[in-house]
Amino acid sequence: MSRVASKPVTLPKGVELKQASNLLNIKGPKGELSLDVNNEVELQIEDGTARVSARSGSKFSRAMAGTTRALMQNMVEGVSQGFERKLELVGVGYRAQSKGKSLNLTLGFSHPVDFPVPEGITIETPSQTEVVIKGIDKQRVGQVAAEIRRLRPPEPYKGKGVRYADERVVIKEAKKK
Repeated sequence: MSRVASKPVTLPKGVELKQASNLLNIKGPKGELSLDVNNEVELQIEDGTARVSARSGSKFSRAMAGTTRALMQNMVEGVSQGFERKLELVGVGYRAQSKGKSLNLTLGFSHPVDFPVPEGITIETPSQTEVVIKGIDKQRVGQVAAEIRRLRPPEPYKGKGVRYADERVVIKEAKKK
């Protein structure tokens, strides 16, 4: 059984946590996020820490307590430090260029691909084959990275495509006569 909910969430300097009925607002130097807390979960906020507990002993209540604690921890980390995900473009002629509110990608198609950057996300291209996605919401950063990767996922024979920086692509051996 997981014991995620029993660990308190510590609030770093500059991060404020406010609760109004079932809405939890977390404000920090990088921005503000809010979370709709389930009725089965109880929050106790004391100087610099927040504790999450289940209102009843039901399985759903305990599960929601752990989930709420994990979401709170990610939100606190997001508004204080932020999240980032790095992508690499592998292939001849594959390149990326950030232009204002869109990401221009050349991925071996007959046309360039323009990816619109969603609100609250910043995309940087330190080099032509690297893309860095930054934001305060962990879920949105990961979702945008997955959508960009989906445009041309790594293929198994040469490894060409868009991959995460820490991803290991297993190359298959070519068919032999």
